[in-house]
Amino acid sequence: MKIEIWSDVVCPFCFIGKRKLERALEKFPNKNEVEIEWKSFQLNPDEKSNPRISSLEHLANSKGWTMEQVRQITSQVVEMGLEQGIKFDFENTVVANTHRAHRLLHFAKENGKGGEMKERLLKAYFVDGLNVDDPDILEKLVLEIGLKKEGINDLFKSERYSEAVEQDIYESRLIGVRGVPFFVFDRKYAISGAQPDEVFEGTLEKSWLEYSIDKSSITIQSNESGNSCDIDQENC
Repeated sequence: MKIEIWSDVVCPFCFIGKRKLERALEKFPNKNEVEIEWKSFQLNPDEKSNPRISSLEHLANSKGWTMEQVRQITSQVVEMGLEQGIKFDFENTVVANTHRAHRLLHFAKENGKGGEMKERLLKAYFVDGLNVDDPDILEKLVLEIGLKKEGINDLFKSERYSEAVEQDIYESRLIGVRGVPFFVFDRKYAISGAQPDEVFEGTLEKSWLEYSIDKSSITIQSNESGNSCDIDQENC
């Protein structure tokens, strides 16, 4: 059974949702028969990378908020992250367009390391404060997850995998994705946002049961939305 996940690497709820799904899978007896596929989604495709300012400063400037207001809002997300074992460091996250990172994810997925690359990119952005739009940094991250340098050298000198990124985004529109993370179970059930653990566990069990009985349905039924980053950027 396949679980497809649309997410962006600068979305904190995508990191939290990833942990929630992983925990549900750890309890799931058939976890070795579940395939995870990461799908590209850009919350702000027109974002201009600017490693000279933090994402907190950028958010304050774009919303007209004070830094105190921004820190107060993000402190709630920090607490949620700590509950999942994630140490968000928003003071050091830098403004970055994620298109290159998504192209890199497709490269890693093609080489059997999509999950490892997704995890490393999320950690690079939220914990390490790295610029995930910097080709030199991305190349180092590739090496860290055990992929060889060959094949990556010319990736960012071309538009390789750009079409794959756009295809994922186009597909998200077809199924009505408005915010991320968005989890699709066997093209039948969906979870929108980082919802409570029991939602992941229940959806996983229900999807597996129907997958075992009938593999023909493609109608997606979505649960109510949980915490997510939306494309209008009113949340996140």
